[in-house]
Amino acid sequence: MTPTTFDLIVVGGGIVGTATALALARAYPGLKLAILEKEDRLAAHQTGHNSGVIHSGLYYRPGSLKAQNCAAGREALYAFCAERKIAVERCGKIVVATRESELPALDELERRGIANGLAGLERLDATGVKEHEPHVAGIAGLYVPQTGIVDYVEVTNAYAQVVRESGGMVRTSCRVTGVERQGQDFRLTTSQGDFACRTLINCAGLHSDRLARACGVEPGVQIIPFRGEYYLVAPQRQNLVRNLVYPVPDPAFPFLGVHFTRMIHGGVEAGPNAVLALRREGYGRFSISLPDLFETLTYRGFHHLARRFWRVGAMEYHRSFSKTRFVRDLQRLLPELKKSDVVRGGAGVRAQAVDREGKLLDDFHIVNAEGMIHVLNAPSPAATASLSIGSTIAEYAGKAVQR
Repeated sequence: MTPTTFDLIVVGGGIVGTATALALARAYPGLKLAILEKEDRLAAHQTGHNSGVIHSGLYYRPGSLKAQNCAAGREALYAFCAERKIAVERCGKIVVATRESELPALDELERRGIANGLAGLERLDATGVKEHEPHVAGIAGLYVPQTGIVDYVEVTNAYAQVVRESGGMVRTSCRVTGVERQGQDFRLTTSQGDFACRTLINCAGLHSDRLARACGVEPGVQIIPFRGEYYLVAPQRQNLVRNLVYPVPDPAFPFLGVHFTRMIHGGVEAGPNAVLALRREGYGRFSISLPDLFETLTYRGFHHLARRFWRVGAMEYHRSFSKTRFVRDLQRLLPELKKSDVVRGGAGVRAQAVDREGKLLDDFHIVNAEGMIHVLNAPSPAATASLSIGSTIAEYAGKAVQR
């Protein structure tokens, strides 16, 4: 059977994949492109399971891809939402130190924020923390005005609509099961028939390393899935939090710690923790895939990682199964919070790239190969930075598109 042929195919219908397709559609009018998504809807995994925070760029090492893309992407996202009339709010957040030992890290965050171009940062003493968040306890804090909230599923669908308006195809329930090189072209076997293209862009998230290998590219990393679990603050107690409240993160670990997030459509989330997921799309505590788990447990990089962080991992698992422990950690920021004030909410799974030495890749990791681009690590702030990341990938793809 003759495959349906495109100039370029993006595999993965999350926010990075759709933003990339949008950038390509705008840069190359008339380009015949398609997005293939294995689920029955876009933004089904990482994009659709986060709190909807528009990040400021506070945390990231100046000069890193994260810092560069977050700053540009943040403002582009605010502008896109205004253009498309998507509900968004630039509400600001505070990062709170609750111990003297956290003050040096708070100082470093302030230095990074200034280096990354954040205007209007406000260093807070205990009284200042109370002025922003009356129920939050802290000895010092940092107010960050650029932070906002949005619904990233709505944003992703809006990106995809722009692609459709430009003549592109967006196909859901279309799982890629095989990739074959045919001369300069690629033939993709999918659950909806065969497709062919000259250029392939891999934005497959939790399966990006597998797709790279299926394309004959050794990514040098493996995706290790980490589940983040949330609680929801009861409606009658949501007044305890005005906007977003974060702890000072542990610089030795790439997660930000449990925090409070007001959401764009109402409600307040508390969390997440960070535990090893037993399957790549394991949103439940008892969700397990033996092949996925075997792949994780036999990976050399995981062995190194486990040796370094087993104590932290044990603590996170304890918090996963103990509401008492979870709430106790939340009470560091919000002492008035009671166990009865929260109910278990949803969960997300982070596609964390880990190299063979057990290093958790903290920055974006994109691998170019002949006719291909593989996005192998796109952690937070990927959603915030999506338009900037998409434009960067479109630049990478430009030469291939014009072959």
